[in-house]
Amino acid sequence: MSHPSTLDLDRYSSLEKSRRSTSRSQPRAQAKYGEVLCDFCTTRKQKAEKSCLVCLASYCEAHLQSHYEYPAMMKHKLVKATGQMREKICAQHDKLLEAFCRTDQTSVCVLCMMDEHKHHDIVPAGTERTEKQKQLGSTLHKSQQRIDQRVKKWQDLRQAVESVKHSSQTALEENERIFTELLLSIERKYNEVKEMIRSHEKTTVTRGEILLDRLEEEITLLRKKHTDLEKLSHTDDHIHFLQSWQSLSGPSGYEDLNNISVAPYYSFDATKRAIAALKLQVEEVSKTEMGKISGAVKEVYITQDTEPKTKRESSLGEDQRTREEPRTREEPRIREEPRTREEPKTREDFLKYASQLVLDVNTVHPNLHLSEGNRTATMKDEPKNYPDHQDRFDHWQQVLCRDSVYGTRSYWEVDWRGTEIDIAVTYRGIRRKGNGNECSLGWNDKSWSLYCSDSKLSIVHNNKSSDIPAPPSSRIGVYLDHAAGILAFYSVSGGMKLLHRVQTTFTEPLYPAFSVWGFGTTIKL
Repeated sequence: MSHPSTLDLDRYSSLEKSRRSTSRSQPRAQAKYGEVLCDFCTTRKQKAEKSCLVCLASYCEAHLQSHYEYPAMMKHKLVKATGQMREKICAQHDKLLEAFCRTDQTSVCVLCMMDEHKHHDIVPAGTERTEKQKQLGSTLHKSQQRIDQRVKKWQDLRQAVESVKHSSQTALEENERIFTELLLSIERKYNEVKEMIRSHEKTTVTRGEILLDRLEEEITLLRKKHTDLEKLSHTDDHIHFLQSWQSLSGPSGYEDLNNISVAPYYSFDATKRAIAALKLQVEEVSKTEMGKISGAVKEVYITQDTEPKTKRESSLGEDQRTREEPRTREEPRIREEPRTREEPKTREDFLKYASQLVLDVNTVHPNLHLSEGNRTATMKDEPKNYPDHQDRFDHWQQVLCRDSVYGTRSYWEVDWRGTEIDIAVTYRGIRRKGNGNECSLGWNDKSWSLYCSDSKLSIVHNNKSSDIPAPPSSRIGVYLDHAAGILAFYSVSGGMKLLHRVQTTFTEPLYPAFSVWGFGTTIKL
């Protein structure tokens, strides 16, 4: 690097003093975006044309002439005007950064090269720039790809959000219309029953009051006749007795009143029971249909993929992940287009999706006794006095879990001992009252079940049962990928072994459920 002569240095110092004086006396003008101003203009700041890497200053066309007139300054390195001059100075030595240390991946000055970077791999800044320039094209391409992906995803998500808004509004309007009609229909039926009761009450009461009046008249006549007969019994006049007897001994009153009949208990108790039964039926139907509605509502959702990452994936840098992953992580996912996901292979992989299940005390059959924080159920011959609840099974020895699985992956394991059990998943709408197949896990279209005994295994769904050619297992693992429609049962005793895999489409949230058969038989989550 050349050094200026004494004359040049004096002139240069004069220019420096002028620049500093100007900087102190006159506030800097605000540049437009991307413009660099001359450091030596004392009045109206002009746009800088060049920056000097030796002077560490920027010059307009007029003030740049000094670098063309003085020999020492003619050797200075001029570059396109830049406002980032301080970034080119070493913070430690206050010298120009001229080289690049590949060992520490940082820019260095002359003193850095002779000091802490003495034995490092150092190249000129231009050389390193050339190498990085080669990578810039690929990086720009990947960056543009990422932008394009995000823009496409943004457009898809924006469309999905607008679609959800529009669809929800139409659903709310339909909900308003249907339930208004339903309320009107119920009100009409209410008025019909009320009118029916009042009309029948009026007719019956009117008929009864007429008969009461006739009975009162007859009672009056009968009492008068009774009095006359008593008087006649005491008369001594034989002729009077015989003449009076003729009129008093004949029939009197209203003979048809002997056929009056009155309903037992004189009440509308049977009507009240019929109304109560209607209420229960409507509630049962409503509960089942509300479960379907709830499932249908939850079918529309937008979420982010939260798949667990391996240690290797977690340790990768952003650039490495961009190169190795065909799509970006945590992209918003719309329910109607579930992404294909690889199933776990080892027990450790399955346990990443482990769920802490709790049995629902409101659904458990009275002969199933819960314990250990409602995570164990044992069948006993003495029923437990659970409170009445509409969700409780009253015939089959069954119980549901408290929480459902929807739109995500889940895994749980069941230890069991005893006679036989069913390990199942079911929609909320499975019937609870009665002994029909619609109430039994696996024997309807609302549930899927693995039957386990000490002699065989079977898969049961929609009233069909198929034996599984595998030895019994005392520990069963259940893997459910609701969004992908996958339900898989594994034997966990002595290693993971697939017993049966179901591939279908689940339309509602699923609840883990269990049947327990035989006194003393126990399941433990």
